[in-house]
Amino acid sequence: MRKLTSLLLSSVLVLGAAACQDTAQTSADAPDSAGTNVTQTEVPSAESTQAAQEDAQSDVRRAQLDSDIRAREQRNNAFNDGASTNRSEADLASQVRSKLEANIPNGALTVEAEENGTVKVSGTVTNQDQLNKIEPLAKEIKGVNNVVVNAKVVQ
Repeated sequence: MRKLTSLLLSSVLVLGAAACQDTAQTSADAPDSAGTNVTQTEVPSAESTQAAQEDAQSDVRRAQLDSDIRAREQRNNAFNDGASTNRSEADLASQVRSKLEANIPNGALTVEAEENGTVKVSGTVTNQDQLNKIEPLAKEIKGVNNVVVNAKVVQ
């Protein structure tokens, strides 16, 4: 029984570690890494942009994203007495991605976070207003100290 329990626990840990290696993206067409420069070939198709926009702008999807952000903030408050310390990079990146997805639905953005609270955002948006929204939206997430925006406007 002990061997079976150990095997099951180690399997869950290995799968969990492998699943945590994915970069947070706002769409399937977003670049693979926030450190890469965006080229014209990485621009999403009109159909995928429209589908992502319809999904992200739906009331149900926005409610899900807002609920997810609130739940993470509550969990952080419970474990850290409301402080923004000890936030994992994956948690910060995921929360920023959710915030951007809810408020910039037709963007193709990738989010990466660093240990010091710096968040890097790369990818494409369709207009300058969306590009200008990225930094203030990301800074709304507790634990984000600095935002590096490498995104570009692509029609």
